[in-house]
Amino acid sequence: MELADENKSLLMIIDVQEKLVNAVFNKEILLKKAEVLSKASEILDLPVIVTEQYPKGLGETVEFVKNFVPKSTVFCEKTDFSALNNGEILSFIERTGKKQIVIFGIETHICVNHTVYDLIKNGYEVFLVKDACGSRDESEHNAGIELMNKYGANIVTTETILFELLRTSKHDKFKEIQKLIK
Repeated sequence: MELADENKSLLMIIDVQEKLVNAVFNKEILLKKAEVLSKASEILDLPVIVTEQYPKGLGETVEFVKNFVPKSTVFCEKTDFSALNNGEILSFIERTGKKQIVIFGIETHICVNHTVYDLIKNGYEVFLVKDACGSRDESEHNAGIELMNKYGANIVTTETILFELLRTSKHDKFKEIQKLIK
């Protein structure tokens, strides 16, 4: 295990969609953290993939994410709980050559959990941003975090992952990132 490295990392955003966001217990915190991480991905030039679970029924990705991720972000629809069951998603990850996956989204104990399990099973190092994840029920959210910890995911917070990616206050993007959290 090592710290997250901006040159080895990509950001995966799981199902931060209209109807799901409105149902989670921690909506305000999740949206704030999602915005910070989305803006940071643009600043740090991280590849980003966003999944949408059955968008016809659950709505599209919320504006807090769509407005701030890089223009090159890939959006993929899915119906399986694990994003890796969508060949397009796995292919995108493989094409980037990145082995560290920074991940957050909804619901912690279902789609995020299944995706993290499959990422680890496929040899990726996973950094689960727990304060940017949500579920309808807080106990389900906490159970999901515990499970992913047992699988071997690195459980981090938004600030933890941002400063791991920067590594130093001398990083040329430090001040821009620092402004996101003040």
